[in-house]
Amino acid sequence: MSAGVSRRVCRTGFGLALSLALVAPQMASAGAVIAATKSRKANPSAQPKRARAKTAKVVAPPLVLPPQSEPASRMIAWIAAEHDNGGLPYVVIDKQAASLLLFSGKGDFMGVTPVLLGVGIGDDSSPGIGAKDLADIGPAERTTPAGRFVAKFGRAFGRQRVIWVDYSNSVALHAVITTHKSEHRVERLLSPSPDDNRISFGCINVGTKFYTGTLTPAFQKKGGVVYILPDTKSLDDVFPRVRLLPYVSAAVAR
Repeated sequence: MSAGVSRRVCRTGFGLALSLALVAPQMASAGAVIAATKSRKANPSAQPKRARAKTAKVVAPPLVLPPQSEPASRMIAWIAAEHDNGGLPYVVIDKQAASLLLFSGKGDFMGVTPVLLGVGIGDDSSPGIGAKDLADIGPAERTTPAGRFVAKFGRAFGRQRVIWVDYSNSVALHAVITTHKSEHRVERLLSPSPDDNRISFGCINVGTKFYTGTLTPAFQKKGGVVYILPDTKSLDDVFPRVRLLPYVSAAVAR
């Protein structure tokens, strides 16, 4: 349309009405968008459900460490004060309580679970036990050794993947074994008393759910540190540096 024709149309009433008819819907549409935007800002609940779902993220509260025995409490406090785990996740196994406590590399408590341990009472592995067949290992030799161990995933017999605590002495941390039904290993784990948790050849058994869902993800990348508290020896004999805890704690507090 030429400029002259445009001017002539705009002078007529029909031209003016036609122009308003064309412009009015656009103005109404723009107004509706502005109104809807203002309404959503004033009332967040009116936003789409998908958008609200992204902002309504629930953060689980941190786990609370339950009361522990005096040796376990000292050990946990020393590790935290000294940062002995070197940034790796770690577990503290209290043999007398038949329990395992899991911590993140930063020292956050991640969970506790019962464990099965070696049937033999003692804190040392018998010399050469790692090279023996299971049938040749006597009951007194089936001990879970006490000490500090750097543990990593590896393969055991039958290509089973386990966390090797002490590879040379064939001590591993793995999910509970149910091959021999007469041993009632699952029932022993579920029992409230630690007195019946001595059944293995020295390895540490934990419940399958805890092992696969909590422990494995924590140790998956770089492994971790395993602290096994003693049966018969004193804590200071197995972990001499724990004696320094009062001095370490005082230095940290400064």
